[in-house]
Amino acid sequence: MNLLFVADPLETFKTYKDSTFAMMREAAARGHAIWACGPQDLRWQRGAPVTAAARAIRLTGHTDDPHDWFTVLSEEPLALRDAGAVIMRKDPPFDSEYFYATHLLGQAEREGARVFNRPQALRDHPEKLAILEFPEFIAPTLVARDEAAIRAFHAEHRDIILKPLDGMGGMGIFRVGADGLNLGSIIETLNRGGAQTVMVQKYLPEIVKGDKRVLVIGGQAVPYALARIPQGSEIRGNLAVGGKGVAQPLSARDRAIAEALGPVLAARGLLLVGLDVIGDCLTEINVTSPTCFQEITQQSGFDVAKMFVDALERALQ
Repeated sequence: MNLLFVADPLETFKTYKDSTFAMMREAAARGHAIWACGPQDLRWQRGAPVTAAARAIRLTGHTDDPHDWFTVLSEEPLALRDAGAVIMRKDPPFDSEYFYATHLLGQAEREGARVFNRPQALRDHPEKLAILEFPEFIAPTLVARDEAAIRAFHAEHRDIILKPLDGMGGMGIFRVGADGLNLGSIIETLNRGGAQTVMVQKYLPEIVKGDKRVLVIGGQAVPYALARIPQGSEIRGNLAVGGKGVAQPLSARDRAIAEALGPVLAARGLLLVGLDVIGDCLTEINVTSPTCFQEITQQSGFDVAKMFVDALERALQ
């Protein structure tokens, strides 16, 4: 079948670690035709279906060359309802253009397209705020604009993490210890004088053992997590800021969180979810373009891309 991937430019893929590439490679090995476009290529006009200016591509197998891993077979308009599946894999930020793209994808769904993850579910699960639905699994957390509320939270918990709600890859994350050093300046930077909402969480010292990415596919947990371990004096484990990724079997707590959330989120149209867990606490629910497929597969031998395409094919039956 034709699989359309809505993603960042193919020319920017780092094929040695890119999860979307791993999905494409597995799907192509099964005989599926691979198409690609970006959100900017989606269009709708009255009297016509949502269409993408798409490229049909063939994978060359030259994964050691980031400029030669695919060839373009054709470039032509593709109605999304005519694709076997549309896989939304555009990386954050979840900005206004991403939001508009989900509405175009939602229109394509109404026309008969099968979109994963579902556009409505993408909008309903902002990656920082989605944890609020599951308070039994999270650390002490505050979501607020108000400086006084943030200062009171710090006074109670003494060692805290502050982060913007629209950040990605560890961007804009600050730690403030018991001395409160620079707390006022950090609040001003993040809340912009009370104009922007901030998330504040109790600092979890277990971060030194890694910020674990637990992948849930079709409601089922991948049996290995990738612990992203901060390096040097860094408090962030994100791979984008130099964290070291170490695959490890799920702990009993990891599995309990995944088993509680997985079926709920899958029923809402989230075929692929990345749960972030520090110690025993859920810290984020990633739904836009969860990663770590290749790191887990390379280190554990468990084929994450195979599990994903298996789940995709089942969802299309």
